[in-house]
Amino acid sequence: MYRIVSKKVLNPTVIMMDIEAPLVAKRAEAGQFIIIRPMETSERIPLTVAGFDREKGTVKIIFQTVGATTLMLSQLNEGDCVSDFAGPLGKPCETEGKSDVLVVGGGVGCAIALPIAEKLKEEGASVRSVIGFRTKDLIILKDEFEAVSDTLDVMTDDGSFGEMGNVCVPFERMIKEGRAPGHVIAIGPLVMMKFVAKMAKENGIPCTVSMNPIMIDGTGMCGGCRITLVKDGKRVSAFACVDGPDFDGWEVDFDEAMMRSGAYSDFERHKYEEGCNLFKKETKNG
Repeated sequence: MYRIVSKKVLNPTVIMMDIEAPLVAKRAEAGQFIIIRPMETSERIPLTVAGFDREKGTVKIIFQTVGATTLMLSQLNEGDCVSDFAGPLGKPCETEGKSDVLVVGGGVGCAIALPIAEKLKEEGASVRSVIGFRTKDLIILKDEFEAVSDTLDVMTDDGSFGEMGNVCVPFERMIKEGRAPGHVIAIGPLVMMKFVAKMAKENGIPCTVSMNPIMIDGTGMCGGCRITLVKDGKRVSAFACVDGPDFDGWEVDFDEAMMRSGAYSDFERHKYEEGCNLFKKETKNG
């Protein structure tokens, strides 16, 4: 069993936890992920490593309550244990040799982008960060990004904090002003990564994206995390759990990825509503 050492609510739907998992913490690197089961009866879900402390033997996860399993996980508290915590899985983000990087995070994707920005800074790179959210109340990790970024742009769709607009606005401004970065790392909603990668490709800027498709076993056997890459005009398949989760943003077929990501959305919504109703009933009876 893996004990929850700390729990913090970052916004109404996003929670941060530190989990006691010494063997995972010993080998974890920025960009990798774990597969967790809150309880023995839970489904397996992948969550990216949002940080780690090798001395304390803890791994940080940040997740959004969007389905039945994340709802179940959100109801656990400090001192409770999760049933399974397997990892680290996937390949670490390749940061070596990158000297001028724009890190773009969208929503809860900022939890993945932050440890990458931290690693880049440790390696001496110039780090510019752009983080985007729908509204002020959903902003997470702003202070942490400020601490490791040479410049930071905070974007909100409604203009309630920072600059109004999406993350492509400051990226485009950098390009027009002759301040284009040497490399872009974008992590967030698929539609966000699609347009960041498109702008990067149009301007000849290398771009890395982190894919988080449907995943079951995390070892490449189930095939659920398949994505399509377009290389030299040919379509080839790759598996996010073993070939990624990072990929060349110029090559990813985002339209297919978005179609596949919504395959179980109705089912998840139904299970989430069931979980909410059960939780309310237990709370009322308790």
